[in-house]
Amino acid sequence: MVVLVFGNVILRYGFNSGITMSEELSRFLFVWLIFLGAFLTLRERAHLGVNGLVRLLPYRGQRAVRIFGDAASLLCCILLGLGAWRQVLDNMQNHSPVAGIPMGVVYFSCVASSVGMAALFARSVLQVATGRIPDDEIFASHGEELIE
Repeated sequence: MVVLVFGNVILRYGFNSGITMSEELSRFLFVWLIFLGAFLTLRERAHLGVNGLVRLLPYRGQRAVRIFGDAASLLCCILLGLGAWRQVLDNMQNHSPVAGIPMGVVYFSCVASSVGMAALFARSVLQVATGRIPDDEIFASHGEELIE
């Protein structure tokens, strides 16, 4: 994506030409990058979270809040994935104006991310519910390591 945009800038300002589909492809790649980044960030449990109040709860309360939060997020991922799948099916016949890429391919990034995140949330709910997560990792915070 960077090479595509940089090459287009060089061609546009240096040679008064350009790659016609550069902007469109970079936009589509950026969408894929965002959804892939959301999945990878969730895999590392690095999303921002405010859990100061939850940490005041006893262990069972923390587990209950984690299970509820992950189950609600799982439901959201399922709904998002289903809606995105409908968009994929509806837009496979629509092609981007310059590159000619089916727009369903772009919308599929949301489906792929939703499926991956739903799997991570389902695994998390099962691990917390069965006690296979250590007590100190129920709401592990990456920032605490920096403070210590």
